[in-house]
Amino acid sequence: MMNYFKMAYRNLGRNRRRSLLSALALSIGLALMLFIASFYEGEMRSSMESTLRLDSGHLQIRAADYDPDKLSVAWEYLIENPGQVAEQAAKLNQVDVATPRLIASGIVAVGDQSAGVEIMGIDPASSASDPYRRLTSGQFLTTDDREGILIGYPLADSLGLKAGDQLNLLVNTSNGTVDEQFFTVRGIFTTGTTTYDKGIVLLPLSKAQAFSGAENRASIIFVLLKDREQAGALAAALESSNYQVETWKDLNEILVLMEDFSNAYLLILNLIVVGVTATVIVNTLVMSVFERTREIGILTAIGMKGRQISALFLTEASILALGGIAFGLLLGWGLSAYFGRVGIYFGDLGMTGFLIGDRIYTYLTLSDSLYLTVMTLIITLFASLYPARLASRMEPVEALHGSD
Repeated sequence: MMNYFKMAYRNLGRNRRRSLLSALALSIGLALMLFIASFYEGEMRSSMESTLRLDSGHLQIRAADYDPDKLSVAWEYLIENPGQVAEQAAKLNQVDVATPRLIASGIVAVGDQSAGVEIMGIDPASSASDPYRRLTSGQFLTTDDREGILIGYPLADSLGLKAGDQLNLLVNTSNGTVDEQFFTVRGIFTTGTTTYDKGIVLLPLSKAQAFSGAENRASIIFVLLKDREQAGALAAALESSNYQVETWKDLNEILVLMEDFSNAYLLILNLIVVGVTATVIVNTLVMSVFERTREIGILTAIGMKGRQISALFLTEASILALGGIAFGLLLGWGLSAYFGRVGIYFGDLGMTGFLIGDRIYTYLTLSDSLYLTVMTLIITLFASLYPARLASRMEPVEALHGSD
């Protein structure tokens, strides 16, 4: 076996530039696949994390007749005594935090400018409110604040607001009328998701309840679990005739479907990239076969069998593949590590159905690295069977005459 490697290495060294370019092509192909995989993984992780922490949670407990599309605060759509319901849910071992939230539709008006927003009443003391504590200016809300409001940076920027300014907030109340009140901007937050930040304002839950006429009621109980995979079992345990319990999979069907379709798309894309790069190595070996026709004829004439010649060319392919894969792994890991730190800025993508941050941080998993490495090696060696077989089937006499 060692003799095969020595001969293969020497043969590849005859045309070092061509051999290096072939291995480099495979390296770039593998690095590209690793980067795409890390980008996709980072995007899906960011989108899922943002959606769960900001929008859906792992579970939502709702009134039986609640319709999230209406954003109505009519009493029949709300949970009565939400604090008690949240406290009962929080006692379960699987639950990390459970907190009531009131969601209503409204309009922010500043001078002659206005914007439609979603008004959300939150418990400022709850850890579920932590994503909103990243402030660009001002301070966070307190539970007993009756005049303060928290707004997202994109909304503040579009309306020319800063911490300490006042705005007029209009809300659709529980009896179907519209109420309005001036609020002071306590702080301006950023979650790193422009699509979300530009369309929501935050009030303390007690103030939102009084302002909208919901009184001691809430739209949902927002629940975060210690392990999101337990959501289905816990939802079944919490289900009752008075409430509906939705899991994160039910609430994010588009995101789950996108993940499934993206996996299939990535597989096709990876096969195309590997196919193209493997073709470069195959072409290199085919050219080598025709350049070494006389040599192959001599080796056959002195007794080297076809399978041995085939093994020699497969060994050359293996050296090229392993060298290209090694450098490709270093390059792919390097790119993924760099953009995993600094991220790739996209800004507001304006996509609905799920949340994607303005900056995507790549994340390369060990399983993706192993999968792509093994796939690249197997496909490259499989494609190399053609030039190896071509060399092994040469007749000695024809090979010797063909080189003249």
